[in-house]
Amino acid sequence: MTARVKLTLSYTLVVVLSGAALLVVVGLFLLRYVPDVQIPQLLDGTFIPNRSDLLRAFLPVALLVMLVLLAVGWAGGWVLAGRMLAPLDRIGHAAQLAAQGSLSHRVHLEGPRDEFRDLADVFDSMLEKLEANMAEQQRFAANASHELRTPLAISQTLLEVARTDPDRDVDALISRLQEVNVRAVELTEALLLLSRADRRAFTRTQVDLSLLAEEAVETLLPFAERRGIGIEISGEPARALGNQPLLQQLITNLVHNAIVHNLAEGGLVTVRTHAQRDAVALVVENTGAMLSPVEVLTLTEPFQRGAARTRDDDHGGVGLGLAIAERIAQAHDGSLVLTARPEGGLNVTVWLRHPFPSAIH
Repeated sequence: MTARVKLTLSYTLVVVLSGAALLVVVGLFLLRYVPDVQIPQLLDGTFIPNRSDLLRAFLPVALLVMLVLLAVGWAGGWVLAGRMLAPLDRIGHAAQLAAQGSLSHRVHLEGPRDEFRDLADVFDSMLEKLEANMAEQQRFAANASHELRTPLAISQTLLEVARTDPDRDVDALISRLQEVNVRAVELTEALLLLSRADRRAFTRTQVDLSLLAEEAVETLLPFAERRGIGIEISGEPARALGNQPLLQQLITNLVHNAIVHNLAEGGLVTVRTHAQRDAVALVVENTGAMLSPVEVLTLTEPFQRGAARTRDDDHGGVGLGLAIAERIAQAHDGSLVLTARPEGGLNVTVWLRHPFPSAIH
């Protein structure tokens, strides 16, 4: 039997048993005051029934009432069960669509908040997370297949050339293959980091952005000196609640991006932190080429380097630096704001919520 039939039978049984109990109680209560003896007729011919007469008159009516209760109980139970189970039908339909691969459908149950509404909201939340995870997996697979195709094709070409050319310099071939392999490894790690930030699969602790910025600058200082780029760091303690490795990667990406996409020589990178009443900010600013507003809007897209943002042989990145930084900021309920500097270059500001807003006055 279906759940609707079971609920209808249960409702009908309750109605019939309640009606039967009521009739029995009424009958017993009334009949106890009527003697079961033959009562003589009065002089005017009025008939006075005894207990047996009342029973013969009451039982058919009680039976008819029970039949009516049975019909009303079944009809009412069927309608009420249908209305009660309607939300489950909608949830079941959404689950069936999800099983077929359609994760965009939502229940969107209306009405007052009850157990069914809570169940529908939880189910919608689950579908939303599944859809986001599926979209991220598809995006990761598409990005990986798109970007890894080039290093794999280069490796295959180098190996085919080496096979047909026995006099080829083996050391140069190995060096070139190593460069291509390093590129592929860096790209894979960047894609995995991007996927991890999108899933928000990390623990949060209290971190100081100023200390992370100092560590990133210290790590990248030799790289900046080789390119003739100066780095200035200043600011105040800026505590935020987040994952330290991810925030460290965010700052490192921004500083590295500012070094790579700077002037050929004599450029400058400025890193500073500051705290406000309810938010903390990290600002990374660099000199460089003039950027149009249209270019700035596309810089956080994966694998987007912009017209004037080219890769060199030293370390041009994989085109995911700003995309990863933006995803990490969003995963920490923050934001990343890009602004073109009037004199050339880029200003990148990361805003994160302060863990203790009342501590800043």
